[in-house]
Amino acid sequence: MKNWLLAFSIAAVLATASLVSLAPAQAKEVKIGVIYDYTGPFAAGGSVACSVGAQIAIDLVNERGGIGGKYKVVPINAGCQSKVDVAINEVERLLSQEKVEIVNGVYASAHAVPLAAKVEAQKKILWITTAIATAVFKDKNLQYVFRGQIHSDQYGEAFATFIAENAKAKLGMEPKDVKVAIIHEDGPYGVGVAEASERFGKDKGLHIVMREGYSATAPDLSSMVTKLKRAGPEVISHVGYNPDITLFLRQSKESGLKFAAMIGHGAGYGQIDKLIETCVHRRVATIFTVLIFAAFGVRGMRFIPDHLQRGQVRFGRIFRG
Repeated sequence: MKNWLLAFSIAAVLATASLVSLAPAQAKEVKIGVIYDYTGPFAAGGSVACSVGAQIAIDLVNERGGIGGKYKVVPINAGCQSKVDVAINEVERLLSQEKVEIVNGVYASAHAVPLAAKVEAQKKILWITTAIATAVFKDKNLQYVFRGQIHSDQYGEAFATFIAENAKAKLGMEPKDVKVAIIHEDGPYGVGVAEASERFGKDKGLHIVMREGYSATAPDLSSMVTKLKRAGPEVISHVGYNPDITLFLRQSKESGLKFAAMIGHGAGYGQIDKLIETCVHRRVATIFTVLIFAAFGVRGMRFIPDHLQRGQVRFGRIFRG
């Protein structure tokens, strides 16, 4: 899906006066900024994998002759080191020094919120490929910022619907009897998914016994694990990044936390091969996996095999997360 979305965005920029006025020699290529986290905790949590997908999408566009059969897409890569201030500075550099008209990428919602405001103010295009927080767009009437995938309210709705529809068959309980705990990192991403999970959970009649946030950089989550043990939920909804997901699961296992099902939201839950021995229960990432494929839609699904094959050829492995 990313390649046709990217092509649409670039085509829109080519229609602007700034690009029409380029000299003929310059008009043979279009530079776009590509920003992800190549270092820091977000890198392993899925940001590097997203950057790989973006580059493959650009390759696909260029192999088909570029935009309109003549404009080659040239990425100008920037790394934000999993830090908001670095992300803001790098996007400013891409716009003011590299003179790009489009910035593509953004993994973390904590970065997307301020970046959306900055790029909108400069009337450039920000195409968000990954950050899902509803807060990025809600009630802001953005004209230059786009996002082609689901948002955090839909994560919460899918979670609540999944539990309500499967409570009787999988847990042997009516939805109203299922005790649910919602824990989340306290940035726009975690807060957005958690709020929606609680709201839709109550609409579905689930028994919400706990909702608590924490810093994604917290070195110790044992106090939250203790609260979960006291609350005694059958189902835990966890919204996190990485390495907080691993930390929580490890400390849960060490403390003997028990539950019937864990629904993991976040790229860290996509790395099942790494988490399987850490988890106290194997029923994780159910909703996460479903939502990732839902985001592609029918049209975008056909690009997945090609993306995976190209990633494996270029980097010697299939990226997960």
